[in-house]
Amino acid sequence: MGLPPIYYHYFARPLPYLRALHLQESIHALQLEQRRASASAHKDVLLLLQHTPVYTGGRRQTEAELARERTRLAALGADFVLAQRGGELTYHGPGQLVGYPLLDLARTDPALGIREYICRLQRVLALHLREAHGLVPVETAHTGVFLGAQAKVASIGVQVRHRLTAHGFAVNVTREPQRWFDEVVACGLPDVRATSIEAAAGRETAVEAEVPGVVARFGRVMEREMAPLELGADALGELVGAVDQESRTHS
Repeated sequence: MGLPPIYYHYFARPLPYLRALHLQESIHALQLEQRRASASAHKDVLLLLQHTPVYTGGRRQTEAELARERTRLAALGADFVLAQRGGELTYHGPGQLVGYPLLDLARTDPALGIREYICRLQRVLALHLREAHGLVPVETAHTGVFLGAQAKVASIGVQVRHRLTAHGFAVNVTREPQRWFDEVVACGLPDVRATSIEAAAGRETAVEAEVPGVVARFGRVMEREMAPLELGADALGELVGAVDQESRTHS
């Protein structure tokens, strides 16, 4: 019997980081509950979105270490959140496509390891850059996707609990995120600067335009069918649909 599809949804309006985080937590709890009831009852889902401006710290950092930065960056007009993902300080905001895959790594036999999962996320983004934009990523010793030794276009930071994934990837599409990244040492790499698809390709693009290609390549690399999530159709669709409706009402 083949694996079920991965369902996906793109939020047309930017979401505050904490709202998306709470949604991930709700989906994780639902997946865990449904998996305990039946090994195949839960769905895998890929959430795609843009955030309102926010700087986030990772598990390697503490509130005390980031206290001064929190005050400075909040004055720029961005939120600040300490998250339970891998990695260090980074930025999310408009002009950046964020992907949160909430997948069960134990669906395959053997289960997909965390290192292989991260490599697959990198492969998805590298394929998209190459095939959709003619951009050739370079290999580095760092996690993420680079278009040069000192030019980072995408970040990856994940969390895995009970073999269920959360958090994910972010790729800079327009030039807009670059000025926000210039305010920090992102991901603990002082010699690295953020770039974007727009800057590297030399032509304008939009986040929405990247979604179909990223979805298709995600399915190819994960070797799964991709299917749009029907909002409101079941417990998962109700959770995602409520946040989508809320974002449209408050935008």
